[in-house]
This record gives sequence, structure tokens and C-alpha cells, in this order.
Amino acid sequence: MKHIVSVNWVMEHLNHLTVIDCRFHLPAPDKGRAEYKDHHIPGAHYLDLNKDLSSAVGKHGGRHPLPDFQELHSKLENIGVHDGGKVLIYDDQNGGMASRLWFLLKVLGHEDVWIMDGGYSHWMKQGYPVTAEVPIQEKRGTFTFKVEENLITGMEDVKSQLSAFESGAAYLLDAREPNRYKGVEEPIDKVAGHIPGALNFFWMENIENGIWKNAKELKERFSNLDPSKEIIVYCGSGVTACPTFLALKEAGYEKVKLYAGSWSDWISYTDNPIS
Repeated sequence: MKHIVSVNWVMEHLNHLTVIDCRFHLPAPDKGRAEYKDHHIPGAHYLDLNKDLSSAVGKHGGRHPLPDFQELHSKLENIGVHDGGKVLIYDDQNGGMASRLWFLLKVLGHEDVWIMDGGYSHWMKQGYPVTAEVPIQEKRGTFTFKVEENLITGMEDVKSQLSAFESGAAYLLDAREPNRYKGVEEPIDKVAGHIPGALNFFWMENIENGIWKNAKELKERFSNLDPSKEIIVYCGSGVTACPTFLALKEAGYEKVKLYAGSWSDWISYTDNPIS
């Protein structure tokens, strides 16, 4: 795996990693930070989905708008992220939150970023050390970044390609659970349904029993998608689409973009079509 590492690997290399805890619970926004304060992997810093990995919600942009990249860059340097350094991210949400930061670091141009397979629960099951001690970062990192705009797309671009998605000239993947994609139920957003032409690839099917499927299994999962065509991935707010973005990269797909605002942004424009 190119972007996923085992808890055993993390334990072996712990002293050479900048570790970031991204545990977060959407229904209880303060719970993840509280869990971190109780105990975490030694040396791990905490970044919050709402406060660090997203910007304030506005009329458009969805429920988790992309963060200000300058601000995020400063926060990352403050916890020691640096050029040539290795970053390890974990959560306890099947990679859903960790993948968001993984994606953002890729957008900022950092190459050595990994997600810990199995998450914090798997670390605990192995009996590996945990602590309540919050690390003091004595040395600020120097992280040179350049925003990789080609990894992100917005509503206008998605809208302009609706006919391409319908014809199969390009792909739009909806990473939400099937009932939300079908419009059978919508527990979060104001409108149910999906963007016309989208194909449903539920993000949780990238993993099995809490462990990521291997590259061969992921290639099989996406085998009906032509790797020469552009793929845009979205979800409800641009968070859990990131695991599918990552899974596509593991499967060897290169032409992949995230519709950052996702469904919650799409429906904020009342004239946008809905299926």
C-alpha cells in the first residue's frame, strides 16, 4: 500500500514521525478532542475537523468548506510538519477523518503522508503505549507548500460536465451510503438525491472489518472505471469522499479530483438539477 501503513510499522517508526490524531464524531463535535485528552499515541498532536480542517460555513461551500490554506499551513508548521519529514495520521472513524487531512496535505504538496490502518482502536488492541500527555513542540517545522489546484474542483466545473458524466466520458462518484444516494433518506442535508450522472461508490466499502482493502482488491472494486478518464469524487460535505479519493490513488488512478463542497454545496444553488 502506498498511503496506508500498519500499526506495527507505526510502532517501529514512532520516533521518526509527526503524528496527528484526527478523531472526530460528527454528531458530537467535542468528543474527539475529549478522547484525545484522555489518551492518545505518544507524541501525537490533535487537529479538529471543524476548527482546523475546515473553514466557517457560509451560504455556499458546503458543511465543511476547505480551510484557509495559509492558516492550515501555519498550524502544521507549529506541530512540527516539515520538508522531508514523515507525517502519520490516524482516527477511529475508519479513516474518514484522517483521509481529510491526508488529502489536505497532498493539496499542500507534502509527499510523505500516511494513514494508520485500523485506527486508534487497532493500536489499543495491540497493547501499544498510550498517554494523556500533550506534546510540547519545541521546534517549529519549515514546510514549503504550493497548492495543488488540480486536485480540487468546484460546483461550476461539475455542472459543466453533467453531460460527460451521463455519457461516461468522465466519472462522478458519490461516496455516500446507498440510501442517501438514492434519495430514500437524508438525515443531514436539506435536500435528498444525488447529482445527475453520479455513480454510487460508498466510502465504507473501501475497508473490511476496519482494515483497508489492499491495492488489488481496490483495483477490482473500481475495475469498471477507465483510468484514462477524469474522476470527480464527492460526498455530503467533502470529508468522507477523501477515503474514496485515497482508495482510487491506491488502485492506480491518477486523474482524480475532489468536489470539495460536495452535495451540501450543490444543493445550496437552487437551480442545480437533482436526481
